[in-house]
Amino acid sequence: MATGFSFEFFPPNTPEGEAKLRAARNELAEINPEFFSMTFGAGGANRDKTFAAVAEIAAEGRSIAPHIAGIGSTAQSVRELLARYRALGIRRLVVLRGDLPSAWGIRHAGPFPFAADLVDFVRRETGDWFHIEVACYPEMHPQAVSPRADLDAFVAKVRAGANSAITQYFFNGDAYFRFRDEIARHGLDLPIVPGIMPITNFVQLARFSDGCGAEIPRWIRLRLAEFDEDVASLRSFGYDVVAQLCERLLQGGAPGLHFYTLNRASPSLELARLLNPTIRRTA
Repeated sequence: MATGFSFEFFPPNTPEGEAKLRAARNELAEINPEFFSMTFGAGGANRDKTFAAVAEIAAEGRSIAPHIAGIGSTAQSVRELLARYRALGIRRLVVLRGDLPSAWGIRHAGPFPFAADLVDFVRRETGDWFHIEVACYPEMHPQAVSPRADLDAFVAKVRAGANSAITQYFFNGDAYFRFRDEIARHGLDLPIVPGIMPITNFVQLARFSDGCGAEIPRWIRLRLAEFDEDVASLRSFGYDVVAQLCERLLQGGAPGLHFYTLNRASPSLELARLLNPTIRRTA
């Protein structure tokens, strides 16, 4: 089934987490996603866990797109990582700036202070070997000084060599369509895939959204808060809201959907089944 779906994971920290991730990706693989992606932790130990998780998925013959980040990296460390990924046969990357530690300023960010710098480096080092995904923010990056500055930063990433983009998750379809149209007015033609966050836990969602700048529309926030401890009703409402958003996005020409799974299969699978009832249930 060619869905245009992709699924994002984070590297597990424990043997139990590793087993959970294996089970989740085995379930999600049943619907033939375009690729999986794996986030990139800060610090050497977390980066090693990212590589180990990526290598395991690649060894299973599945398409995996590792995240790489510029902040905290050196040219040599990125060069070595690119060589290791090429040796695994990986052909897709998600290239990001990465989070600035609170004590840092952009002047102390190293050789890759912006994602465009890292995209350019990857292109110069590896040519067209990698399909490069970059991030974008239809509702504006929380650290951007203005919508115009945020748009300019995205345009710079594309002109540095990005092939396609994945958005931060959002719940306002108009923000996605407006962003896509603004990019087109800059003469850029590349797939911009909406990032989708299933709604299963209001407290967790509110915390994530406040941190990344994703707006939860007031009517959704109020309804979710109203459910309180009625988990079944909250999830039913959440699936309905997000499935309707997905349908609108796909009908409006979105090239696919990228699900933030939090290393769980069932919420993303439930949404996939609502969008395509032919997807069978395995449990």
